[in-house]
Amino acid sequence: MTPLITIDSRTSPHRPPPRPLTVEREGGPPELLRVHDDQGLLATLTVGARTVAMRGPVRTFTEQKRPFHDTFDRTRANGWGASGGGGSWSNANGTDANYSVAGGAGIITMTAANSSRHTSVINNITDTDARLSWSLDVMPTGNASSLALSFAYTSVNSQYRARLSVLTSGTVQLILEREASGNTTTIGALTTVGTGYTAGDVWHIRVQRKGTTLRCRAWKDGTAEPATWLHEVTDATLGAGRIGVRGLASSGSTAVPFQFRVHDIQLYSGAWPDPPVITHDTWIRLLDEPYDGQWTPALAARVRAWAYDTTPDALAYAMMYVTGAPPVTDPALAGARIAGQSAYGPLDGAGVPVEGSDFHDYMGRDWAFPNGETREAGAGETGCMDCSGYVRMVYGYHMGIPMVRLQDFDGINLPRITKDIGPSGPGVIVAQAEGAAPPLTGLQIGDVPLFDADSDDAVSGQLDHNGIYLGPDQNGHHRFANSRKTPNGPTFADVGGSSRLDGTGTYATTLRLIRRF
Repeated sequence: MTPLITIDSRTSPHRPPPRPLTVEREGGPPELLRVHDDQGLLATLTVGARTVAMRGPVRTFTEQKRPFHDTFDRTRANGWGASGGGGSWSNANGTDANYSVAGGAGIITMTAANSSRHTSVINNITDTDARLSWSLDVMPTGNASSLALSFAYTSVNSQYRARLSVLTSGTVQLILEREASGNTTTIGALTTVGTGYTAGDVWHIRVQRKGTTLRCRAWKDGTAEPATWLHEVTDATLGAGRIGVRGLASSGSTAVPFQFRVHDIQLYSGAWPDPPVITHDTWIRLLDEPYDGQWTPALAARVRAWAYDTTPDALAYAMMYVTGAPPVTDPALAGARIAGQSAYGPLDGAGVPVEGSDFHDYMGRDWAFPNGETREAGAGETGCMDCSGYVRMVYGYHMGIPMVRLQDFDGINLPRITKDIGPSGPGVIVAQAEGAAPPLTGLQIGDVPLFDADSDDAVSGQLDHNGIYLGPDQNGHHRFANSRKTPNGPTFADVGGSSRLDGTGTYATTLRLIRRF
């Protein structure tokens, strides 16, 4: 897996004799103090804020598609709904009523011979490692019934698919196909992988795509997954696309109507054709108190020390919860997990992550706040953080900004809810606007953007989402990290909305306030 953060060791400073520092003041709002050494800008301090933007070793932040596992633990008619991390299922062929979820399975109902059904998850990925498990509710008669795991899917006429056919004799066969411009080509020959199929038997299909290498294999539930691939071919015809499920009732089938039952589908890994890559030398540190505008010897010494400090900063902590971040536990908290890839929240009955998980819910621990407020860990919320819970984990728990929940908003403490963080959070407001996005001219790495992104809010104009600005990506777009429902956790990529502050996406157009802690 591509590292979440890399540091260019060639830029890591050694500790030479202290360099002379010069300062210049820049009028606001907010008012800034720029600190320079003989190499240029070293630090930026903001009057009224604790965050300091420091020059340090160059780092690169990147992210690939978050794995997900849809176990269909929901009940739905007319479509499969949300996948719980991979986006929403989109149907093609037939009617919405042909796709439902019940009894722990995604159901595809076949109503006629010589017909197909296809549903896919909106993932624009190239390299892929995925698996699905499925069964038939009745035996094929008249002709075969087959179900495929598709990938590089862009339409019903363009996809790769590993198709598992059940013949009327109970023989099970696997074929690897390419469909391009409506023309189907066999690229892995139809091969028998089992016999004696009976209705209800569960089979698994797994596919991998690495560059131009395509692989697939299949096996019956209860037996070991084969160690080798049945088909392994080279094909560069199709580009990026989605993964999906295709059901087929062959011409001559007399089993209709019947159902395919997809018991689960899992994406182990996926790669975007153009993943977000952010490279810069800015590190975000925190003063003990908001900067009061005075440049003192003690402050100069602090800035000098930070110039050689490579311990985790706010951005490093932000990366400890995105896709692929490894788990970290704390013995001092009875082994509670304090870092590692986070989800947004537990799934509701429709498969959608539920809002409400704070930083201590992620740890699975009750919490007492300094102002006397207390809060028990939410049931089922361990390993989860919503948008403000994620910001509070980074800036509150790790960086040390004092936190409250629903009272004592004094411009020093970090509130629980986004609508309170905006007007009453710690630090200073960098930019704000009503009904439109404010300018980004004063935006600084580490700032907290806040949005009015939920059109279903009962209160129009109320801030409802936030994140942490990471910097410009390889295409010059302003990327922010945020925890949200569709990708089911912290991300700075584009599943469920583009994580950009510029452009025409949901978050760019609903940005309303930028705060610097």
